[in-house]
Amino acid sequence: MKENEPTVIIIFGAGGDLTQRKLVPALYNLYLDGWLPEQFAILGLDRKEMDKEAFCQHLRQGIDKFSRRKLEATTWQEFAHHFTYVAADLTNQDAYDDLAHELGTFNQQWSTHAQHIFYLAVSPFLIEPITEHLHKAKLMQDRQRCRMVVEKPFGHDLDSAQALNDTLTHFFDESQIFRIDHYLGKETVQNILAFRFANALFEPMWDRRYIDHVQITVAEQVGVGHRGGYYDHAGALRDMIQNHLLQILCLIAMEPPVSFAADEIRNKKVDVLRAIRPIRSEQVPETAVRGQYGSGWMNGEKKRAYLEEEGVAENSNTEAFVALKLFVDNWRWQDVPFYLRTGKRLPVHGSQVVVTFRPVPHRSFPETAVETWRSNRLIINIQPEEGIRMTFQAKRPGPAMRLSPVHLDFAYQEAFKTASPEAYETLLLDVIEGDATLFMRADQVEASWKVIMPVLERWTANPPLDFPNYPAGTWGPEAANVLIAQDGRSWLQPDFNNH
Repeated sequence: MKENEPTVIIIFGAGGDLTQRKLVPALYNLYLDGWLPEQFAILGLDRKEMDKEAFCQHLRQGIDKFSRRKLEATTWQEFAHHFTYVAADLTNQDAYDDLAHELGTFNQQWSTHAQHIFYLAVSPFLIEPITEHLHKAKLMQDRQRCRMVVEKPFGHDLDSAQALNDTLTHFFDESQIFRIDHYLGKETVQNILAFRFANALFEPMWDRRYIDHVQITVAEQVGVGHRGGYYDHAGALRDMIQNHLLQILCLIAMEPPVSFAADEIRNKKVDVLRAIRPIRSEQVPETAVRGQYGSGWMNGEKKRAYLEEEGVAENSNTEAFVALKLFVDNWRWQDVPFYLRTGKRLPVHGSQVVVTFRPVPHRSFPETAVETWRSNRLIINIQPEEGIRMTFQAKRPGPAMRLSPVHLDFAYQEAFKTASPEAYETLLLDVIEGDATLFMRADQVEASWKVIMPVLERWTANPPLDFPNYPAGTWGPEAANVLIAQDGRSWLQPDFNNH
């Protein structure tokens, strides 16, 4: 274990949902595993008026409900001892002057200059004023010890993302800015790099000569829930494709890195995004499909339509489903299609990458032997069941020559006999250690927006005429099947169990 410096984690928006559900449960598990520095503090700031006792109780409820491990009374008391809460107006400079004094107190207590991590668990409109106030209070001057974590959404389109990057990099160095995407903290997502670059077997086949196409599916059974107000201004293309699915695509398609230095990995990802074939406006109808769920039955329960969800406009044109076909124009991937698909109210919950290899060039077996022939596939399950499956052909038992697809399986839980850490645990520890490998750089964010902007602009200019176009509990609109079927292919439906 690395010996980390004394650290103060300052959470703006500490009374909110993200802090209770994700951040503090993650920090609690890091504390249980001995990853946090011996000297650390968690300082929460929010508009809400409450004392430390009420703040601790709020966070304890979050750990009780959302932590991967049960709360223990003794360790909780020790952990909660590190909390401080301050009610503050985050748009007022006085709050930041008071914060500077509070942070100075920790330095005096610890007789050292502590690391300061400013976590912005706030609405996007607060990012710029917080950034400016931190600069005025001189709280980010130490480039080695002061870091800022910014949650998605990072901009609403390319122009707003560029403007936000300009603001952040005007006040702070790029090395201090950690743009977080929790998908990159998932064990299986990270394992894509190990799978590809730590094994001599797969990388020689990882190109257009052997791979027919790639499917990336992120399916959600839930509707928009309590996020209707936000989601109705975002939609699936912004909320999922622009960050999560394009991040996974980058890991699948990137070139081998020279080293695992943060900027080397991120350079390779940016190369992929820049190589994605631009989508012309007139190509959008045959390249991208959008959908919105209507009412339907799921697990014996009637689910309401998107337009009936709380916070959603009654005439909303926001998409809750997207299917997209992309090409990466370089030597490795030329003319290999990448099919991306995500949506809400789909039959299962889970994320999966399917790499389908080209068929063998010549089948020497009789027709009766290959009735169930399938191309070799590599299936990477990201959630909920983390693992990797390889499908290949084998002879069935018996005197006749008959072939059937069989599987080689690797499941994390079975192989390592331990639960994987939550994504936020991995990412928060990386911030504490100053490792930016799994975080997005400014140019990467802007490059991903450039990929989807033609689709966004076309869809905005041409409202859909068929919404809602798929019932809850189905695999999206029929047009998504047509998108891939017109290439002579079909979607592989995830078959993992739901949790």
